[in-house]
Amino acid sequence: MAVPAEMMRDPAVTGPIGSLALSVVRPQSSSLGLRALRWHRDLERLGVRLPLFMAHDLGLLLVSSTEQIELGPRTDPAALAARANIDPRLGSGYLALIREVAESEAAQRAHGMRLSDDLVVVLLARLLGNVAARVAVAPSYPSGVPFDASLLDGLEAQLAGLFVSVRRTWDVEALGQLLGARLYVLTLVDALDLDTLQLFGMLGGNSSQGALTQVDLLAAFDAPEANDVVDFSLEILPSVLETKTQPGASSYSAFGYAGLARKGSIDSLVLTELAWDEGELMRRMADDEVLYYAREQARDDARRVHHVLIDASASMRGDRATFARGMAIAVGKKLLLSGEDVVLRFFDSRLYEAQTARNGQLPVAYMLAFKGERGRNAARVFGDLQRTLEISASRDAREPVVHLFTHGALYIPRETVANIVRRAKMSAVFVMPRGGELNLDYLDLLHAHWRVDQTLLAKKATRSREARRILGAVGATGEARPTAPSGDDAAHGAAPDSTRWRAAPARGALEP
Repeated sequence: MAVPAEMMRDPAVTGPIGSLALSVVRPQSSSLGLRALRWHRDLERLGVRLPLFMAHDLGLLLVSSTEQIELGPRTDPAALAARANIDPRLGSGYLALIREVAESEAAQRAHGMRLSDDLVVVLLARLLGNVAARVAVAPSYPSGVPFDASLLDGLEAQLAGLFVSVRRTWDVEALGQLLGARLYVLTLVDALDLDTLQLFGMLGGNSSQGALTQVDLLAAFDAPEANDVVDFSLEILPSVLETKTQPGASSYSAFGYAGLARKGSIDSLVLTELAWDEGELMRRMADDEVLYYAREQARDDARRVHHVLIDASASMRGDRATFARGMAIAVGKKLLLSGEDVVLRFFDSRLYEAQTARNGQLPVAYMLAFKGERGRNAARVFGDLQRTLEISASRDAREPVVHLFTHGALYIPRETVANIVRRAKMSAVFVMPRGGELNLDYLDLLHAHWRVDQTLLAKKATRSREARRILGAVGATGEARPTAPSGDDAAHGAAPDSTRWRAAPARGALEP
């Protein structure tokens, strides 16, 4: 279809699409080009204004395999240069740059990481933001291309005409600035953190927050401490990703039949089905219309909402912050895979806004980039949590479960903890200083707790072993199960009391 006649006079359409005459990446599917239109729009929303062909070409290199794209000019370079009066060396230099990017390790590996559109926009902003800032010429056309894949089908025959339909001073200036910053751009491509890309590819992102997701992603890439959290998360996530939602059916053979079903054995056939004549009965059986008495009945369990609280005070820095945030990511993902609802919150001297996991995706970028700089006030924080649970109890039928990741000197008033555990099951992971003791008067009120010594965090092997041990104690329903330190853990510095639990009357409670 390409660009229809009624749009040929609209510079908001012909301007951006006509810039693809300078493109040197041809997608095999118009749906890939449609993604480029969104990248271009979101880049403008972030303040990075560049011609569509740049976002199109570099973005496709990051999300497409070599079978999905073809490198080479989409129009005759000499004819386009003569017709538009531009230097032909710009086209050849741009093709050489794109080929170098395509051969980089980042481009070779990124397409297998299932990068989201938000993540691609952030990567393009990092690669091209400085180039856009150097362009002093204003664009001669607005950008308002409809998101219609048919506009990009069979486009090559129209590109030269669309290119000269508007003034291209801005496009040519941007291309010149990109080639002038060639080494800078290639250095940024080589410096892309592939481990961070892999983590986002595994866990996705909370795309429901729109532009805020992109802002969090930009902050995550700029946070130096996020690299340690990413490395630790990648160590422990493979065991978490094996989690499956448990089926809810159970058998009640001792108490007779539980209902009717379309599947069953011949001895469970409803007798009235035999009233049909032979031909109709055979048809009903073939079409699964026959009724059987069924013994299976699905449990109607109450849903749970898990509040994952992460300490961001000054006491949680370095290895402790890395362990706490990595564990929070892993626990949150395990709960989501089990079909549970998850809410994440940071705290220091205050309890920050709740970040809800939506569509099975954690707000990973927010968790990596968050910085708490407001001191420490445990009484206020957990007083606010108590009031939050009391208010939600009247509106939300889901059972609350609290998972706490903090240090070993978190002094919460015992009365506050008692009020919280009346409404919610509460477990905690305490990251201790080297050789520190855990002396808190509310430990016996907790559903379960773990003590992690600083010596365990010094080595990757012991840190990962301890993390997997704690993750193994979080059941498919998110309730902690009793586990004791293994012999290997004890040999590597785990304290004998690193796991404790108490009996609780509720279903799934821990027993010593």
